[in-house]
Amino acid sequence: MIYIELPFNQIRQITFYLAMEEFVARKLDLDECFFMWQVEPTVLFGRNQLIENEVNLDYCRKHNIKAFRRKSGGGCVYADMSNVMFSYITKDENVSLTFNRYLNMVTKTLQKLGVEAEASGRNDILIHGKKVSGTAFYHVPGRSIVHGTMLYDTNMQHMVGSITPTDAKLVSKGVQSVRQHIALLKDHTNISLPHFKAFVRQELCNDKHVLSPDDVLAIEEIEKEYLTPEFIYGNNPRYTAIRKQRIENVGEFEVRIEMNKNIVKQVNIMGDFFLTGDIDNRLLSVLKNIPYTEEAIRQALPQRVDDIIMNLSKEDFIKLII
Repeated sequence: MIYIELPFNQIRQITFYLAMEEFVARKLDLDECFFMWQVEPTVLFGRNQLIENEVNLDYCRKHNIKAFRRKSGGGCVYADMSNVMFSYITKDENVSLTFNRYLNMVTKTLQKLGVEAEASGRNDILIHGKKVSGTAFYHVPGRSIVHGTMLYDTNMQHMVGSITPTDAKLVSKGVQSVRQHIALLKDHTNISLPHFKAFVRQELCNDKHVLSPDDVLAIEEIEKEYLTPEFIYGNNPRYTAIRKQRIENVGEFEVRIEMNKNIVKQVNIMGDFFLTGDIDNRLLSVLKNIPYTEEAIRQALPQRVDDIIMNLSKEDFIKLII
């Protein structure tokens, strides 16, 4: 099998590696390919999932965790630099055979390290009955792509918090519950993560193909689709986010933000604060039809908002909204 190598070492965001899979599948005439990648904290949800049903967007924003959609089906997963992702591309279009081949070769690799791993069900790898790896699959013309997680280690708090309610008790219970059902590879082998990656490559691949700078540019073109609001948020219906907070010396606030595909459509602000200016024209109207990001909101707002709502600073208002 051929290992696909990039001409640089820097870490890219998850959309680049998803696009890289597509590039390899669509543009390279190779029978079997494999590569590994790692990303900063990111939630990756499946092709047919609604983001607001699967991803705790508030938690992700608070902890700088990105969220993106993939083209394969399946559920929502969390990834960070403490684990590693595998990508396998093959000319075989038979779903069952492709899954089985991938699961078996990864399982056997773990077993060679002395790990008591086994393939289970449709797409999981277990250690002593606990999940250490999950996989997902999709087709492009003439190729099959399988990508999977490998939980060497991870931030359990972020894994749970990014896809569950932010209530501290629920997150705490969630960590305990999830920890009972997943395995971390570091607990079952003394090998470090860098050495594990080297071992996997040595075991699975006997050749390499180094991508060119032009290939990277082509991957970045493919990546653009993954970065569009239309792809990330899909055909999600409008929904309303509600923010409640008391700001000292200002008052109680309840902000309702109606959104579609992460674009603000309507903002309504209620509370016991004192108005000192035109809230409709100077505050609410400027927030319509802009991306729901801190940068876009900051640029849309006037320099001062305390002459609209008494004692309210612009920074406190941005924190309230986001």
